[in-house]
Amino acid sequence: MRTTLNLDDEVAAQLSHRAKREGRSMSRVANELIRDAIRSRRQNETEALAPYVPPVIDTGRPLMDVTDVAEVLDVLDGA
Repeated sequence: MRTTLNLDDEVAAQLSHRAKREGRSMSRVANELIRDAIRSRRQNETEALAPYVPPVIDTGRPLMDVTDVAEVLDVLDGA
């Protein structure tokens, strides 16, 4: 695909220098650099979106058997 980009003078100079040094076209060098940057950003975003794992905190021994609904209701009624 053909498109036009406006590059900063410094970026264009570095791109041109790299292309000449590697004996490749500016288009090929620019495509490779842009592709690498996109892959890197995607990888960073994927790492940043890792699922949240809440901390596990030991709150000690329970003061009552919370599986016994009747006992919990008795305690709440007395409160």
